[in-house]
Amino acid sequence: MLKKIVIAVVIIAVIGAVGVFIADRTIFAPSQVTAGVPVAPTLAAQSAAKPTQAAGVAQPTQAAASSAAPAAAAPAVNAPASGSGKVYKIDPAQSEVHYEVGETFLDGNRFNLAIGRTKGIAGEIAIDTQTPANSQIGEIVIDVSQFTSDESRRDNFIRRTGLESSKYPQATFKTTSIEGLPAKVNEGEEVAFTITGDLTVKETTKPVTWQVKLKLAQGNVSGEATTQIKLSDFGAGPIKLPILSTEDSAKLVFDFVAVPAQ
Repeated sequence: MLKKIVIAVVIIAVIGAVGVFIADRTIFAPSQVTAGVPVAPTLAAQSAAKPTQAAGVAQPTQAAASSAAPAAAAPAVNAPASGSGKVYKIDPAQSEVHYEVGETFLDGNRFNLAIGRTKGIAGEIAIDTQTPANSQIGEIVIDVSQFTSDESRRDNFIRRTGLESSKYPQATFKTTSIEGLPAKVNEGEEVAFTITGDLTVKETTKPVTWQVKLKLAQGNVSGEATTQIKLSDFGAGPIKLPILSTEDSAKLVFDFVAVPAQ
């Protein structure tokens, strides 16, 4: 009897090992990671086509936009919103976007907060200190293939199955409104406001609102933007595997430093 139990245990162990071996070479197999920093459209080019509206001002409808005359060529140098405005470019070396999502291993035995980070970020911000309502936020481009956590197999699964980053390496955010800006932005003073816009992941675009804290100091702009999304809204999760499952809700955090654009 004992011999049969030992044989059964050995068989189960072998089957488990084979299963892990197969998983490591299929669903957890490495996927392509894009090198370098993405390129985002400049604010000058975006303003020539369709300016970002502040303080919740409505955008033109799609029909009106399609019937409008072609936009003039963008100027060679970014144009701030007014004489007191200045354009800043996100510095990827000092910035990062990270996700936070709860995950459970082995049918609820262990809970963990998974955090994945990427420094593949590009975009511009125009700040008008005297008339903040004239400030603009350009299109933000994020390289999602570079998301890296403390577990390579998790990263590989997300790249291959969740975000399909070899096919869709970039996510974008386009601001449609900025609300809660103060009457004036003072050097060294933190300001809080919200931005709403369209987040595109893979082929899905959904409206998302970020809570933003920003400070202008020593010639640079720094701050943090946070939002909460559902992975299922973008076809990026949740993960449901026999050995791992994740929550649907994910927190996105954008820690940024922007330096004066050249």
